[in-house]
Amino acid sequence: MRDGEAERRDVPPAPGVVALSHDPVRKWRWQDTLLPTLLAVTQVLVSASPDVSAAVAQVLAPDFSGVTHGTARIVLVTLSTTLACVALVLRRVAPEWALGGILAAALLGIGTGGTAVVWPLAVTLALYSLAVHRTAGVAAAGATATSLVAAVVATAADAALRTVAGITLLVAGAAAMLWVAGRSRRRRRAGRSAVAAYHARASSIPRFAADAERERLAAELHDVAAHRLTGIVVSAAAATRLGDPRLAAEAIGHAADAGRQALTELDRLVASPGPMPPKNTKPPNQTTGLNHTATLNHTEHPSRFTSSNRTAPLNDTPVLADIDVLVARHGRLDYLRTAVAAPPEVGAVAYRVVREALTNAMRYASGASRVRVESTHGGLVVTVTDRGGTAAAPGLGTGNGLAGLCSAVSRLGGSFTAGPAKHGWEVRAHLPYDPIASSPRSAPPPRREHWRGAAALDAALVVLAIALSLGAGLAPGDDPDAFASPLPGLLLATLFALHALPLWWRRNAARRGLTVTLATLVVWLGLDLAGWPGPRISDTFLWSWWVELALLYAIGVHRTGARGWPAPLAVAGVGGLVLAAGDGIHGNRPAVWAVLTTALAIPCVAVWALGMYVAARRRRRGAATAQGRDLLDRDAASAASAERGRIADGLRRTARRHAQNVIEEADAGRLDSVLAEARAGLAALRKLLAELRSVDDGDDPPPTVDGIAALAARRGAVARYVGTRSPLPPAVEVAAYQVAGELLASGDTLTVTFPGEGVTLSSGPMSVDPSLERRLRVLLDACDGRLMTDHDGTIRVWLPETFVP
Repeated sequence: MRDGEAERRDVPPAPGVVALSHDPVRKWRWQDTLLPTLLAVTQVLVSASPDVSAAVAQVLAPDFSGVTHGTARIVLVTLSTTLACVALVLRRVAPEWALGGILAAALLGIGTGGTAVVWPLAVTLALYSLAVHRTAGVAAAGATATSLVAAVVATAADAALRTVAGITLLVAGAAAMLWVAGRSRRRRRAGRSAVAAYHARASSIPRFAADAERERLAAELHDVAAHRLTGIVVSAAAATRLGDPRLAAEAIGHAADAGRQALTELDRLVASPGPMPPKNTKPPNQTTGLNHTATLNHTEHPSRFTSSNRTAPLNDTPVLADIDVLVARHGRLDYLRTAVAAPPEVGAVAYRVVREALTNAMRYASGASRVRVESTHGGLVVTVTDRGGTAAAPGLGTGNGLAGLCSAVSRLGGSFTAGPAKHGWEVRAHLPYDPIASSPRSAPPPRREHWRGAAALDAALVVLAIALSLGAGLAPGDDPDAFASPLPGLLLATLFALHALPLWWRRNAARRGLTVTLATLVVWLGLDLAGWPGPRISDTFLWSWWVELALLYAIGVHRTGARGWPAPLAVAGVGGLVLAAGDGIHGNRPAVWAVLTTALAIPCVAVWALGMYVAARRRRRGAATAQGRDLLDRDAASAASAERGRIADGLRRTARRHAQNVIEEADAGRLDSVLAEARAGLAALRKLLAELRSVDDGDDPPPTVDGIAALAARRGAVARYVGTRSPLPPAVEVAAYQVAGELLASGDTLTVTFPGEGVTLSSGPMSVDPSLERRLRVLLDACDGRLMTDHDGTIRVWLPETFVP
């Protein structure tokens, strides 16, 4: 029961992590004593009435007298009732211990010969509570233990082997029913609390969208516009200082060209992005992951906030060959590039490292002397070294360039160093990459653990149907006994299985499953007419009819429109046929069939209509959710657009105006004015960047996949996004956010991948903490997720997009 142990740990949520209410730390409440008190009173009333006590004893233990001595029986009844009631008080706080105590009480109760009446109800409540408050594995273990205890009790009562098997199957079927009910409630609670957490923080999404847009613009302004203006200042200052007419002409030409490029980049930087894709439909799958991989640093938010906040350059994503052109603009350098190709995100960061390092070499030294872009085993190494000396134009830096480079390199899982070298300053970045692992489509999503998810509920229904049918068939009775010989018994078991197995397909192929069950009934009817030595279908149908009703409900839920209307009529017709063929029917059987069919059609149509109503309600709820998300997307886009407009106004008044002046002065041939305007533009840009640096106000990020980036920033960690973002249900968004909080508490890097069928979060390699694994398994238990731990300590969590409360 290790999964359940994690739920008792009072682990407070880390800062910025939503504490979902579906799995809280439970404390004892006085209300937990109400049911045990009621059961104790019931036991007292039954014991006070000898007639009632004798009747109950015939039901609970008809063939076992137990302890016959009056005093000993009273003592056992008292012990059994007390133990069951005390254990039942703990059913929420420690349900596994409660079940153990109640099973012990059941053993004592059986010893009373059926006089103790509390334990059957107590076992039922304990199994249900275990399924609600513990994980699937723990609840299944409790149901199995209960079935084994029933077998032991039946064996101790000297029951025949066949009776022991029948009792065990009946108890297993009842336990499966309680497991289904408890698991369904656990899933509903998990989904509803996640949706509530999502809506509680949804109002913060536009504000975080504006923050993301501001941070994106700050990074682009620093990397693009500042680079252009710095080059203008350095070349103009050098030409002015040397007084060489040729250098002055070159500096003026360079200023005009760089000024126009800076002006174009500034205009494109603040331009409105294209329309966002609709969020209520899935985008088409990409053909290759590498060509569509997007990465974000730990201060950025992904595309749900705004479609423009991806860290893509203004032009096409730079490749390694673009570094050749960049280096060529900086005069003669000792330049060597041995790397031929790299993934787009790695090439873009390598370009950014070289560009920033060359700019800093102009700002703080006499220029760069050596640039290397070299391929290594599983990565890329970029090295830029300057020759030291005095800066041509000191005081041009913004103070944020190296920090930005460190962040960009870290988000790829690389390392970054910058410091004094032998004759100057060296910047070195190691950018690891694996082309296969970098592709989000290279590996299919992990296979679901069906025994934990929604399919497990269908499997439990199959177990319930087969166990109840076989258990009832194994019980001795007056009907023809099919299990008296092997062949009829095997045939009966096969009929039970064929009738129950279609419940496994009720979500995906309910109509075909219903066809199989009805065909099984018809075959069984044929066996009855042939006189086989087994129970008649007319008797069996009355207590196994719920299988057909469950499939009818599934058809109503999962088949849109009224196309499923023949299904309830078919069930009513076949049901009327098998009932009309019973031994107790006399007279005109076709007329009886018509009457029975009409009578059965009423509940059949009602159940099918109920399924259709539930389906329509789900569609309305889904449409409302999609509409709400679209409104949030529009609000987020509006907030980002407003922030972009505010920054654009500031640029037009300051840096853009100075860049325009640089062009005009360069066209007029006034080098001194070019230098002054370029310096003024850099100063204005530096001031604007200082204003754009966001200050963390302490407000929690929205609990979404997009909010993971802000959560990582709070932890001083990095979050990387790989793949094309697809819409996810709110419950999955919140679950992914909380999983990220758990992983970031133990690691400093996190990769969020969109494989096309949900979302995968991975972190590591790390030293795997068993308590972390237990907490993650508890969290994933209710949302059909899967936890995988690689041999190197990398933890991967997969959340399917199909989890909807």
